[in-house]
Amino acid sequence: MADAGGWSTIESDEGLFTSLIETLGVKDTQFEELISLDADTIRSLGPVYGVIFLFKWTREAAGARAEAPLDGSYDTTASDNLFFAAQTIQNACGTQAILSVILNHDNPPAPLPAITLGPELQSFKEFTTGFPPELRGEALSNSEAIRSAHNSFARASPFADETARPQDDENSADVYHFIAYTPVNGKLYELDGLQPHPISHGACDSGSFPEKVIEVLQRRIARYPAGETHFNLMAAVRDPRGRAREIGDVETLEREERKRAAWQWENTLRRCNFVGFIGEVMKGVVAGKAKDPQGKAYEEWVEGAKKETRKKLEMRR
Repeated sequence: MADAGGWSTIESDEGLFTSLIETLGVKDTQFEELISLDADTIRSLGPVYGVIFLFKWTREAAGARAEAPLDGSYDTTASDNLFFAAQTIQNACGTQAILSVILNHDNPPAPLPAITLGPELQSFKEFTTGFPPELRGEALSNSEAIRSAHNSFARASPFADETARPQDDENSADVYHFIAYTPVNGKLYELDGLQPHPISHGACDSGSFPEKVIEVLQRRIARYPAGETHFNLMAAVRDPRGRAREIGDVETLEREERKRAAWQWENTLRRCNFVGFIGEVMKGVVAGKAKDPQGKAYEEWVEGAKKETRKKLEMRR
């Protein structure tokens, strides 16, 4: 977990993202992982507010802080009419990308239903209205409520790696980054907190969003080597349980409830540190073997483990 003032790394997971926004008070909205890059898959999910794209960050592929982006064009006045925040703190890009979609759809044009933000996010959006992107980023990084919700979904780690280097080190291990694509004010915007401005990809509404965003994503993925597969895509959609209750679709409702239960279990496991538990189990096993008055059971157990280890080593060779 992060220290009192830091932000932890979170995973790209539909259940985690959904639980995170619900913790912040968002209603009737969830995330769905997209396993194929085509417009029909996005459209099949019903009303889609936007997508969160996770990719391996490289300076060349991202075009970070360039005079002009590699695709699309900077919209220097867009932040006056949409929520866009500069990323001012490490590890916050996942939650920042999520909010880039959620906070831009609390009052969307018809037929897209509005997202109910809840008191916390509604207050945050009202407070930062009129702020420049840098100041919005500072407000986000200093929000105790948002940071606590974000960190509550970090995977528990019992060990601290003091040799780990910052993510902005060009020579460090692979670095991954979250950005958002969403239709706002009749345009398709790419909202990346590492860029100086929102990036416009042309005219787009909720109806044409699936085709438009797939075209942009395909061009972006084409910047990478042919074998690169480290991408992940999440769509922010309407919670299908509400519609299922209205029309009496028991099958969909049961399926979604089972999915929610699985998400809750997975999120619970993320928060658990099993090192102590494993240690106690091993103590119990050793104590049981050691009860043999002649010590044969314990010795046989150790010798068996050595043989299995040698066998695995030989197989690797």
